[in-house]
Amino acid sequence: MNKTTLFIMGSLAFIIITMVAIKPPAGPKKVISPGEISPKTVSGTKTGFKLAPEFSLKDASGIKRKLSDFRGSVVIIDFWATWCPPCREEIPHFVELYNQYKDQGLEIIGVSMDQSPERVIPGFIEKNNINYTILFGEDKVYDLYGGINAIPTTFIVDKDGNLVRKYMGYKEKGVFEQDIKELL
Repeated sequence: MNKTTLFIMGSLAFIIITMVAIKPPAGPKKVISPGEISPKTVSGTKTGFKLAPEFSLKDASGIKRKLSDFRGSVVIIDFWATWCPPCREEIPHFVELYNQYKDQGLEIIGVSMDQSPERVIPGFIEKNNINYTILFGEDKVYDLYGGINAIPTTFIVDKDGNLVRKYMGYKEKGVFEQDIKELL
């Protein structure tokens, strides 16, 4: 085979593997636009925002962690994957934000959308000096959050457990820092 044929076959294989790695959500999902989740798009509590859906996922140590374990803190929930360049670009921002605001009540949860996370995540955490909670994602959790159609997708949760913002795609550190300062 010539180089062009090999290149085309390799590219197609990469595309197929990528499509299999993130399974699209089953059936049509209501997509909430990036930015603030307003009272018009959610129902619920006296603040006008809805409670963040509860989940229980394993961390790299095999310990089940629930979202409600973090109640009383401002929580950033980031759906990401190790193979996603924009996701990897945000990690140093999250490390810095966690270092800066953890003592004031910030928690960050990275929900990995990798296939075989138990194989790839522990080394990735160590290599990238990740100091915040990383959990192994599951389809049912992606569905609870409206179907994750792009990564990174990041949610901001207030101290009462209410969803207050949703961001799709890479965001600068300052975007998250502004949300943190408003909610702490």
